[in-house]
Amino acid sequence: MDGTMRILIVSDAWYPQVNGVVRTNDTVAHQLRAMGDEVEFLTPEAFRTFPCPTYPEIRLAVLPRRRIARTIRRFRPDAIHIATEGPLGWSARAYCRRHKLPFTTAYHTRFPEYIRPRFHVPLAWSYAAMRRFHNAAVGTMVATRSLRSELSDHGFERLRLWSRGVDTSLFHPFAGEAPVMDFPGPIQLYVGRVAVEKNIEAFLKTDVPGTKVVVGDGPMAEELKQRYPEVKFLGYKSGEDLARHFAAADVFVFPSLTDTFGLVSLEALACGTPVAAFPVPGPADVLGDAPVGGLDLDLSAAIRKALTCDRQTCRDYALKFSWEACARQFRANLFPFPPPDEFPED
Repeated sequence: MDGTMRILIVSDAWYPQVNGVVRTNDTVAHQLRAMGDEVEFLTPEAFRTFPCPTYPEIRLAVLPRRRIARTIRRFRPDAIHIATEGPLGWSARAYCRRHKLPFTTAYHTRFPEYIRPRFHVPLAWSYAAMRRFHNAAVGTMVATRSLRSELSDHGFERLRLWSRGVDTSLFHPFAGEAPVMDFPGPIQLYVGRVAVEKNIEAFLKTDVPGTKVVVGDGPMAEELKQRYPEVKFLGYKSGEDLARHFAAADVFVFPSLTDTFGLVSLEALACGTPVAAFPVPGPADVLGDAPVGGLDLDLSAAIRKALTCDRQTCRDYALKFSWEACARQFRANLFPFPPPDEFPED
C-alpha cells in the first residue's frame, strides 16, 4: 500500500508500567506519526482490569471482546499489529481470525522461560501456546537473528526481523558534568525490574571490587535489600535522571537470560558506558563482536572485560541505532489490507 496508513497496535503492556515493550511501541508510534501515518493503540486503559499475578504493574483487561470490535469498526485500520499475548492480544487475534483479517505479531518476551520459575509450567506446554498464538499471524516480528533462529527451531513460522533504536539525544555521556553517583569505583550498574526473571542475583553475587548499584523496583526489591546491604538500591529513575545514572556508571551489567533484546543496553552504550552480560541471545546480538563490552559465562569476568572498553567507542556504536530506522522496519513488516466497506460487529 502506497502513501500513509492507519495502523492499530494492540498491546496488553502500557503505561504506567515502563518496560522495553511499552517504550518501543510508543516511540515507534511517534516516528510513524511523524512520517504521516495515523496510529491508534488499544491498551488496558480502555477496560476494566485486574493485576497480573506476580507482576501487578501489568493490568489485564476484563472481557475485552466487544470493545475490541467497536474500536476496529470505528478506527477502520489499514493494518493491525498485535504486540502482546495477553487478554487483549488473544481477543484481537480471535476477531481477526473470525473475519479473515491479516495481522502481524511481535515476540517481545520469552514467556515460556518467564513463567516457568513462577508457575512451574513445562516449557513444551507454553511454547505450544506461543506457537499457536503467533503462527496465526502473517508475520511475527523478532528483534534479533539468533532469536529468529531459536524460534524457528521451536516451530514458529513467518519470522521477520525488527531491530530497536535508542534516543541518543537523551542518552549521552554528559561530558564535563558532575556525576550523579559518588560511590567507590568501579561503579557497576543494573537498571530494570527487580524481579526473578531478570536474574539480578547473578550480578549481586559477582566478586568485582567497587560499588554495585540497582536502579529500578519490583517484587524482589525488599528481599534483596536485606540480603545484600552493601548494594545501593536507588529505586526507579526515568528520563534525564536515568540517563545521568547510566553515564555515571563504569559498567552496565545485564544479567538477564530471557530478554529478547535488552533496550537498556543500548541506552547504556549511548551514554558511553560499556555492557557486561552473559553470551546469550539478546545481549550477544546487541554487542556482537564490537569492543563495547564483555560477554562471558562468568559474569565477573564479563564485568572486568567491559571495564577495559573505550567509552567513546561505546557511544559511537550506539549512534548506529536510530528509532527512525526501527520504525521504518516495523512499517515494512506490516501487512496492510484494503478496509472492507464495513468492519463486522463481531
